[in-house]
Amino acid sequence: MSNTIALTKEAQPEEDPSVSARLQRLQNNYEDFGMRRTVEGVLVVHDHGHPHILMLQIANAFFKLPGDYLKPGEDEVDGLKRRLDERLAPPTDSRQFNSSHGVDNDWEIGDCLAQWWRPNFETFMYPFIPAHITKPKECKKLFLVQMPERKVLAVPKNMKLLAIPLFELYDNAARYGPQLSAIPHLLSR
Repeated sequence: MSNTIALTKEAQPEEDPSVSARLQRLQNNYEDFGMRRTVEGVLVVHDHGHPHILMLQIANAFFKLPGDYLKPGEDEVDGLKRRLDERLAPPTDSRQFNSSHGVDNDWEIGDCLAQWWRPNFETFMYPFIPAHITKPKECKKLFLVQMPERKVLAVPKNMKLLAIPLFELYDNAARYGPQLSAIPHLLSR
């Protein structure tokens, strides 16, 4: 991780003040656009020879992968690149680094590691579509993102970028939730 440079940029507040507000927005959008498609990047870096996953921490408690929902009809890979740029790319006025530091935002999107399904307007997601569900409300895909040897990232002021070691994620759903704690299993395949 020593070749990754982290800058800060303007805060990016969450769209919803609460989980219930987020689920209500999901329901409203579902009525207008159908099932929400979400993409997130699993950015693997190595520190002291051990793999770590880059995650954003919000309010010193909530962890998430970089990414978000797609626009209707948007390609998954293009949408993930756009979301990674929005969340982690340096502001255009701070690009004093050259392309050898990875500022040109050439994200290398790899394999789809997992799909998670939200069957209802509730918080829980499953790694499969339950048999009785014919119209899931959201599909979230996790993609492996290859980090270049050198990369400049910019983190919003209201978030922290943390490198979480795989051993910390493994079997730790109580702290990270079922999706993030499953990442070591997904990467081992």
